[in-house]
Amino acid sequence: MFQASLIVDRDYPLAPLDRRVFGVFVEHLGRCVYDGIHEPSHPTADALGFRGDVMALTRELGATLVRYPGGNFLSGYDWEDGVGPLVQRPRRLDLAWASTETNQVGTHEFMHWCRQVGAEPMFGVNLGTRGADEARRYLEYCNHPGGTALSERRRADGADAPFGIRLWCLGNEMDGPWQIGRKTPDEYGRLASETAKLMRWLDPSVELAACGSSAYDMPSYGVWEDRVLEHCFDEVDYLSLHSYFVKPPADSSTESFLAQIETNARYIEDTLAIADAVAARKRSRKRLMLSFDEWNVWYRARHGAHMRQPGWPEAPRLLEEVYTAEDALLIGGMLTMFMNHADRLKVACLAQLCNVIAPIMTEPGGPAWRQTIFHPFAQAARWARGEVLRPVIRSPGRLHPVHGELPHLCASVVDDPDTGRTAVFLLNRDLGEEMDLTLHLRGLGPARRLVLAEELHAADLHAANTLEAPDRVAPRDLVNLSIDGERLRARLKPASWNLIVTQANRT
Repeated sequence: MFQASLIVDRDYPLAPLDRRVFGVFVEHLGRCVYDGIHEPSHPTADALGFRGDVMALTRELGATLVRYPGGNFLSGYDWEDGVGPLVQRPRRLDLAWASTETNQVGTHEFMHWCRQVGAEPMFGVNLGTRGADEARRYLEYCNHPGGTALSERRRADGADAPFGIRLWCLGNEMDGPWQIGRKTPDEYGRLASETAKLMRWLDPSVELAACGSSAYDMPSYGVWEDRVLEHCFDEVDYLSLHSYFVKPPADSSTESFLAQIETNARYIEDTLAIADAVAARKRSRKRLMLSFDEWNVWYRARHGAHMRQPGWPEAPRLLEEVYTAEDALLIGGMLTMFMNHADRLKVACLAQLCNVIAPIMTEPGGPAWRQTIFHPFAQAARWARGEVLRPVIRSPGRLHPVHGELPHLCASVVDDPDTGRTAVFLLNRDLGEEMDLTLHLRGLGPARRLVLAEELHAADLHAANTLEAPDRVAPRDLVNLSIDGERLRARLKPASWNLIVTQANRT
């Protein structure tokens, strides 16, 4: 056993936590939409064909925001295909995923689903094959109250009131050679600027996210951000980041896998440095915020038939990653890192929601179940409310040849002054030893009671939840814990994710 400490103080807050960091992603890809969230023949399906069991799990997951409809799919999507009577909607070939798109789920259906699960939509506009005017038309269709051709078309299609979609992505991964309509940074920056201008003229209340690099290791990273923002800095609110976590054969150790928490922290900080440098050149006091709108573990289902299948199938089984206890540890650690950047990171979307690199899996006509990564996300989404406090962590660690010093403890603390509840999220990433943790909650009230204490731990890091064993990896009670005034002590198992919630006793 080794000792570690975590100190927070109410007088040293970082920032209020934007609850939109607990977003997810739904793309017309594989079985995410069809045979995923939407299966009209399923016993639990509602009148529009959406699975009730998946909606219940989405609510349990706590998704606050849903990015839609892509993804790579977005860059070849015509929004007009997804509105109007179902029988008149065209079948299209989707070049992004070599599939047939039926368009039986579109704007109206998706907005119905968002209302059912209680999530805010984050829509995207196609800047691959289309441009500024199509984006303007889509926004008018969705958000203008009435009296114009496009808004009256929406009303005729069944939505009398405007959808009021506030958050929009200006394209997707426009730097990627795999992307339909790939752009140079200057081409995209100019297009994003002009698109944003038209959208803001139409609806000044919208919030807009420009595409950053599609990965930290893209050869153009840095140059892309700088050139894009040179054009559209004044017109956008967010810059997007995307990151998928892998285990390269050259270094497939768990230690290196979990070190990606630090790698992505540097990704955030480097991107902010570039954005702030652009602000300095422009003599601007504006500080751009970040949208980490694609992130997850993805490396097993990333080749061959996992990516594309012949014959233009409908809803093929693509990117269906099976997650392990090890993956859940990384997801939990990433969530602590996101919360500890709450001053500038305002939006994040776990990619994706259902079947496709997803926390929820389904079988057609059968059950839905929680993958291992479901649990740390659901815990954070439920309990992380209020202000993030600056953590002072003292922990031994491991020296990694690439990533440097890696402390065994990753942690974040979120305090809600309205309820008196404080949520502490803890990852012990030492693989062999328990952690004797002392937690000091300074200024949060000397009299506290325990609300909840849970741990996620599996002796086998390769353990997974499956159709046959859906609850093999799940949170259990954390029992080795004591509270003495503002001090809390806990014993954390090796390779474990932990949640502790306390509440001030108010008189």
